[in-house]
Amino acid sequence: MSDISSVKLENQKLREYISLITAELELSQRVAEIKQNFANSPDSERIIRPILDRISKLQSEKLSLEKELNLILS
Repeated sequence: MSDISSVKLENQKLREYISLITAELELSQRVAEIKQNFANSPDSERIIRPILDRISKLQSEKLSLEKELNLILS
């Protein structure tokens, strides 16, 4: 793979990483809003469970990219 192709691929992965971070932050904010608006409601857990599952998937994808891009500090 040429240097240019390598840089383009790394750039694409970094953009994906940034998108994952943005999505995680937005979903976390949404969970906080739902918890605030549905305080003491039995429906709040039912509403936020799929969002928390998605956040977990995003974190897993993000960790994979962190390892691939050597973004994890030892």
